[in-house]
Amino acid sequence: MRTIVYPLSTVFLFGMASLFSGPTCSAQLTAGIAKVDITNREAGPVNDPLYAKALVISDGNTTAVIVSVDAVAIGEIGHIKNDYLPNVRSQIQGELGIPSTNILINASHCHGVVCSDPDKRTIEAIKQAAANMVPVKVGVGEGHEDRISENRRIHLKNGQVADSRHAYSLPPDEEIVSVGPIDPEIGVLRVDRLDGTPLAIVFNFACHPIQGVPSMGNTADLSGLAATAIEETLGNECLALFVQGCGGDINPVLYKDVENPRDAQTLGNQLALSTLKAVKAIRTVVEAPLQVHNETLKLPRANFSQRIVRMKTERDRLLSSLHGTSLNLKTFLPLVVKYNVSGQFPSYYSHRYMHESQLGREDLQKHDALNRKNLASYIQNIHTMEQLTRVQTNLRLLHRHQTDFVDAGERDLEVELVGLRIGDFRMVTFPGELTVQIGLNIKEASPYEHTFVAGYTNGYIYYAPTTEQLQNPGNAQEDCDTLLAPEWQPIFEQKATEILKGL
Repeated sequence: MRTIVYPLSTVFLFGMASLFSGPTCSAQLTAGIAKVDITNREAGPVNDPLYAKALVISDGNTTAVIVSVDAVAIGEIGHIKNDYLPNVRSQIQGELGIPSTNILINASHCHGVVCSDPDKRTIEAIKQAAANMVPVKVGVGEGHEDRISENRRIHLKNGQVADSRHAYSLPPDEEIVSVGPIDPEIGVLRVDRLDGTPLAIVFNFACHPIQGVPSMGNTADLSGLAATAIEETLGNECLALFVQGCGGDINPVLYKDVENPRDAQTLGNQLALSTLKAVKAIRTVVEAPLQVHNETLKLPRANFSQRIVRMKTERDRLLSSLHGTSLNLKTFLPLVVKYNVSGQFPSYYSHRYMHESQLGREDLQKHDALNRKNLASYIQNIHTMEQLTRVQTNLRLLHRHQTDFVDAGERDLEVELVGLRIGDFRMVTFPGELTVQIGLNIKEASPYEHTFVAGYTNGYIYYAPTTEQLQNPGNAQEDCDTLLAPEWQPIFEQKATEILKGL
């Protein structure tokens, strides 16, 4: 285990906090930072390390912990198990006296492979950060980055919605009419030492960090690479903590590119530069209020029984629409090239067609008509099979979550929400993969200028799509790989707004 300690010296006594903790008055803050390498180096080649990074911040009465983890999720899927969060919280509360409800752990959602003991290493990072508290100044700002992400939900002419995944192919271009929005905002919390040198940068952005790297090695992907670029640029042993936003339906741009190697470094550098531009413009203040609000919310759990029936019906319809064709792959490929290179005279040079026409024959034209018919039949089968892969893949997700619904025996799902205020920085969290429109809605409804939303925090409950997305007849991943019923969205958005107004 590799531990990186930031050697700052001070003596600090932690104060206990209530469930809704922190006075609204301003106070001198202290903060400490540390990061620990959590890379699984036995899982294959490593492109760049994965980290658990901790920022501990206190006003003397309230202490909050922000942890950024380069992992796909906090429990449920991936390599971090479900006992990770309670293990970290219980040990930190027991040893340091920081309430477990004041510990916020966000997964970047990168798909890197972490070590076998991420809980122990996360605890080490928090303890090292708590042992090195110094007086700090804080400030907040926003950056803008619209070059590195795209909405992966694709609206079709037939009213359905598909999504861009490597698990299946995209619909034909001629069937696509529009795409969904992105959130280009980068929320930035700047924490400085009293001499003005940066101690920590917390940056919040919405995008799946799943671009990958040319080496195909283990990687923290674009978010981790962005954090490294920020740290190296600012120097002063500054720590950059990425906090994933509402990236449930946001992919890296050119995610399906097959012409070039996948290169998260380029995207990470762009995100870092836009974040640094925002950091430069932020002015920090000595005294700022610190508040943490932790609340459990019940949300309606999805029952997919009827949807599964509809999807099976659609699968059967697609399957029955497949017809035999004269062509196979070996004969199809040269024909499709030839008939697209020369649509008017595909079988020979043009003079041969003119010669036949002059003699009153149509042999080549009839031959071409038959080939075109066979090509059209083969292409239709391909499109049908592509649709089948999308239906079958998402049907498996529905079956799995329907089993969870039956096994749970309850119609409600409990989720943990955290509201955090550090000066003018305000953020609300959620344990699922919030889609981008939900984050945009919450920001718009907030009475505060600097409002941010983080998904993937303090647990994992799969995707959290909008009500409209959950009613999508096309069955994209976001609305099949979920535990939530359509009516969940207004319940959460109302509660998130209420929490923010209390900060």
